[in-house]
Amino acid sequence: MARTQTKRRPAPSPTAAGEQNPKAPCACGSGRKYKHCHGSGYAPVVTRPFEGLPGETHWVALRELVPAATATLTTKDGRTATLASVLPGGAPALVRASGEVLVGVQLQTSSDDVSRDLGTALAAALDAPAGAPVDPGPIGAEGSAGPRLQDLLDPAAELEVTVHDDFGFWLEGTGAGPAAMAGLEQANEAIIPTVLLEGLGAAYWCRPAADRAHVRWVRPEPEEQLLDALARLGGTEQLTLGEGTKYAGAFRAHGLVVPVWDVPADVPAADWTGPARELDERLTAALAETGPLDAAARRSRAGLLSRQVTLR
Repeated sequence: MARTQTKRRPAPSPTAAGEQNPKAPCACGSGRKYKHCHGSGYAPVVTRPFEGLPGETHWVALRELVPAATATLTTKDGRTATLASVLPGGAPALVRASGEVLVGVQLQTSSDDVSRDLGTALAAALDAPAGAPVDPGPIGAEGSAGPRLQDLLDPAAELEVTVHDDFGFWLEGTGAGPAAMAGLEQANEAIIPTVLLEGLGAAYWCRPAADRAHVRWVRPEPEEQLLDALARLGGTEQLTLGEGTKYAGAFRAHGLVVPVWDVPADVPAADWTGPARELDERLTAALAETGPLDAAARRSRAGLLSRQVTLR
């Protein structure tokens, strides 16, 4: 089930002695009480683990939405690695005999800081010999002292995502045997067809069933600002991608909002690029508005909130 939304809250009131009230919301904005957050002695949940990384929206998409995709990572010292949506068996990282380093963003377990989990795996893989197993330690363990992605990656290197039709990239150049090929075939059977809509950031078309398709769009804007803009469009019946489409709801994932539209399944993915670009223009204009919402937009906003769920 969806987890409870984490919202920014006012800074907690001090106690009579001038100390932090342990039952008040923590000043960091996590939404937890101070005694369960910074006052507990443990690190709080990092609600936006990919913040500050180039392509933050794509990091969220590959982590939560996209089955088979890769991108090249460049470290601050000039080394490269391949980011994969998922690796065989959910492995956090591997190093091929050729020396190519691969890191999987979809992990089997996670701590309260996904960036540190992935950074720890990447650092271990970069130090591992070619063809040797990667041992990053217990990924997902609380209190890990490994580096975060922000500590390792070049902030000037853009993240260019390639979406694949299958998991064939798992075995490229490996001379895989029958067992590996059988595992690949089994994984490919579970793939949901997914296409990146060009020139629209992290907007992805997918078809989870023969009669259903969606456009899922990870947005970079702060949640409250984005919700107001979506509500303005909803209040004027402009929150669609055209005839036969409808706004279905939204996910919250790693501090960002992912609006979702239902679209006809028999229309090719590329045909949604134009309508999505037109919607983006309307949304950009709505984001620039700063006045109060009118009655129609307020009703629309209430409906939008009722159709949001939290993934992380």
